[in-house]
Amino acid sequence: MAVKIKLKRLGKIRSPHYRIVVADSRTRRDGRAIEEIGLYHPVQNPSRIEVDSERAQYWLSVGAQPTEPVLAILKLTGDWQKLKGLPAPAPLLVAEPKADKRAAFDAFAKGLESDESKGEAITPKAKKADKKADEAAEAESTSESTEA
Repeated sequence: MAVKIKLKRLGKIRSPHYRIVVADSRTRRDGRAIEEIGLYHPVQNPSRIEVDSERAQYWLSVGAQPTEPVLAILKLTGDWQKLKGLPAPAPLLVAEPKADKRAAFDAFAKGLESDESKGEAITPKAKKADKKADEAAEAESTSESTEA
C-alpha cells in the first residue's frame, strides 16, 4: 500500500485550515486518514504550523511520501532536514501571545478612578443666553435671505 503525507482541507470558503495527515494514496483529499500528525493554518499571521515531529519522522522512515505542500512545511519545521541529515533551518516565527483583556480593563478602570475630574463634562455646557443669541442670529440671516 502506497502511503502519502498530505493536507486535508477544513474550514469555510475563504478561511482554509489544513490537517497534515498520513493516508493511503488512493483515498480522496478529505477522505479517511490513517493518522493526523499536524496542523497548518495559512490565514493566520504568521502562519500556524504544528507538526508532531516524532510521528512525522516515523512515517518518513517507513517510506511515506510527502506531497509538495507538505514537503515545504516539513522543510520549514526541520523534519525533512533531520531525516536527510542536513543542518536545521532557522526557527519559525511564532505569533505573540494576546494580551489579557481582563487585565487591560482593570488597568483602564484604575486609571479612571484616579482621575480627579471624575464626573465633569469634557466640553462646557451651553448656557441659555448663548442659545438665545444663536437663535436670534439664525432668524436675522433667514430674514435677510428672504428679502433679497
